[in-house]
Amino acid sequence: MHRHLRLLPGLPALFALLALPAIAQTIAPIPILSFVKQEQFSQPRLSPDGKHLAVTVRMPIGKREVPTMTFYSLPDLKIESVVRLPAFQVPLAYHWVSNTRLVVRKGREEGSREIPTSYGEVMAMDFDGKKQEYLYGYERFENSARSSAYTDDYGSASIADIPASLNGRVFLSSHLWQTDFSELLDVDTLKGKRRSIARVPFKNFDFNVQTDGQPRFAKGYDDEAHFTLLRRDGDSESWSRVPREKTGTLLDPFAFSRDDREFMAWHAERGGPQVVVREELATGTRRVVASHAEGSVDNAMFGTSRYLPIAAFSAVGKPQVRYLEPDSNADVALHKQLAAQFPGDVVRFIDATEDGGKILFVVQSDRDPGTYYLFDRQRGSADMLFAAMEALEPDQMAERKPVSFKARDGLQLHGYLTMPRQPAAGKLPLVLIPHGGPHGPYDSWYFDTDAQFLANRGYAVLQVNFRGSGGRGENFKAAGYRQWRGRIMDDLVDGVQWAVANAGIDDKRMCVFGASFGAYAALTLASRDPGLFKCAIGYAGVYDIKLFFEDDQTKRSKSRASIYRRYVGDDVKELDRISPALHADTIKAPVLLIHGGKDAIAPKEHAFRMRDALARAGSPPDWYYVDYEWHGFYDTENQVEVYRRLEAFLAKHIGK
Repeated sequence: MHRHLRLLPGLPALFALLALPAIAQTIAPIPILSFVKQEQFSQPRLSPDGKHLAVTVRMPIGKREVPTMTFYSLPDLKIESVVRLPAFQVPLAYHWVSNTRLVVRKGREEGSREIPTSYGEVMAMDFDGKKQEYLYGYERFENSARSSAYTDDYGSASIADIPASLNGRVFLSSHLWQTDFSELLDVDTLKGKRRSIARVPFKNFDFNVQTDGQPRFAKGYDDEAHFTLLRRDGDSESWSRVPREKTGTLLDPFAFSRDDREFMAWHAERGGPQVVVREELATGTRRVVASHAEGSVDNAMFGTSRYLPIAAFSAVGKPQVRYLEPDSNADVALHKQLAAQFPGDVVRFIDATEDGGKILFVVQSDRDPGTYYLFDRQRGSADMLFAAMEALEPDQMAERKPVSFKARDGLQLHGYLTMPRQPAAGKLPLVLIPHGGPHGPYDSWYFDTDAQFLANRGYAVLQVNFRGSGGRGENFKAAGYRQWRGRIMDDLVDGVQWAVANAGIDDKRMCVFGASFGAYAALTLASRDPGLFKCAIGYAGVYDIKLFFEDDQTKRSKSRASIYRRYVGDDVKELDRISPALHADTIKAPVLLIHGGKDAIAPKEHAFRMRDALARAGSPPDWYYVDYEWHGFYDTENQVEVYRRLEAFLAKHIGK
């Protein structure tokens, strides 16, 4: 299945794949539908005995592609069963708890432009789709009045750990919404029976369970939004708060050694970037085992051991691997061998069989959204299983080049420039794409559908990780608070000016396009810097910030209101000052607005206010509104239409 592989010297049979002819280069635009078919295959998980594979597969059902849990037999990849969750429910994560059974954390899709949201539901099933058991969630609360078999779960849970014995049980971190405590539950996934093994007096805390099954840490955020780590010593039922001088900004344990003498944790001092530390439980002796000079290290990668990870990856620029074990470690040595066959790509182990004989891994890059392989240690070969987006050929995708520049106040910023593979002569038109969030999310080097689509249409694409973005620590994230129309926009403008000066960009043919906060940024830049861009496109955006505080969910949730105050303040005059819907008269560039009527993250009132304000200012926007769509459209034909209108709008205003 069209992926070009390079073989290691001395290992000519490492990959069991037929050689494929080189793909001829072409200048013809790739069909829009090929970009819309997002990740048909994702989240593969290998059963402990290596006989089954669970995969999230998007299948065409009606007008949209619906994520299903699909189970395959190995090695023949024959479909054994397909499980579809109720409408708009998706498997967020799943783990094998035996050779035949999985535990599944459910979520709900809020739109194609938003990560599915967890409402704390956990279920279990066998690989044939049978013996489904609802383990935790509000459906138990809704059904408890009708059946004594249900516990009143008016709350949420997450998967804390899977016992090393793989005995069909799971540890869940749980919180009942109307209580002030969190609880660790030991749950039988077949019968749904549970017992409480730990409790702490904080809401929404997660637990860490040692290899021997003993709860050791609980972590979360207190009422003042400060990270808090609790520790339990020995077999005591009491928990003590780890002092702030010990945790720093963050000390988040995530793995224990086989003998439980050490643990690994994400750690950050004084708001700086995140590193990986290894600490002795008895003595508190700690050492940094992975770091990066300019940003955080995250995405821990485990080998064949279920205990400590063998590597982590950097978040800024092109991901760099940081090995946590010496080269003599067999898994480290194997990873280096496999990585050498894919120069320029990132190889990540995903799963391994219980005996370590088979390893599931993925190869990803800026051009390849993911190709999955199964390596057999005994045979010394790897078979390709599937590609995440089969309709796209990586060799036809564009390079995403990491870039770095200084903002006007001297702050070092990073981002990515995606250039067309076959650019036209002369300077190129540019599309600036601010990411959503804005606080926490960030653009990465990996495959980006919007950037690749636009590059395929001949545009250079710039993405800037402005202050407020994730990947560089809490201080960098907080630097964007209450700077939505200020320094965040300055960072984006400084990035564009850098590109004009250094990347052959035509400063008379530039447009800004974004979704969610990116749409806010697009319209804000169009009003704040009206001479810079020839057009602006907002997709599922927020445009009148006062609406944040008028939302019913915000009125019911003190924490949500607190977050908004942290982000933008609550002074009405200031909220009006930073709202593009209140400054439509300063927008001179043509505008395209795209929105869904069921959007709960950016309610439709935002789009209506922005549209009406532009109309009153004498510049009515191009308008694509679908009443039944969400925060990013689901139906395939509507997703195609979004790209079609985007392509036509850009061609009209900054094309040839």
